Amino acid sequence: MVQFETFDDGVEAKGQTIKSMLAGAGDLSSVFEKRMNEMLAENGIEDLQADEWYSNQAYLDSFEAVADSIGEQTVANIGKKIPENAEWPPGIDSVSAGLESIDDAYQMNHRGGEIGYYDFELTGDSEGEIACKNPYPCAMDEGLVTAVAEKFSAEGALVEVEEVGDSCRASGGEECVYRVSW
Repeated sequence: MVQFETFDDGVEAKGQTIKSMLAGAGDLSSVFEKRMNEMLAENGIEDLQADEWYSNQAYLDSFEAVADSIGEQTVANIGKKIPENAEWPPGIDSVSAGLESIDDAYQMNHRGGEIGYYDFELTGDSEGEIACKNPYPCAMDEGLVTAVAEKFSAEGALVEVEEVGDSCRASGGEECVYRVSW
């Protein structure tokens, strides 16, 4: 599996999803947000509307161009901003429910073919594993998982996310698996 390549040609991402990434980039640097907007326009995504649907490949191409220039840590930080900005299922009241809801949010914001998944399994009182199979960069997923666990954990809780799977999408694997503790 290759990062930044959709599984199916017809996959689309909701404009709100793209806007959440722009917001995440903008929260970190107006330069990153401007660069992302430029790349989106170069790939045919202009006049971005939250309720419209856009080519996920065009979006991924734009994001890859920006990710190549800003580095993995910044991509992880953008992932951390997604829960603040993306459309999310209501009624989440625990870390495990929050981590389970990542897939619901992902499915709500993508359509048009095979998009992949986020599959969370609780493995202890305050620990679980989440398998991430999607075309987004691993660093973004790590940031996303961290932010969701932090958002729904007790104040002051220490959240740790560690890649534990046998394979990684960054090196051609099917999915990445992260152990999450809180």
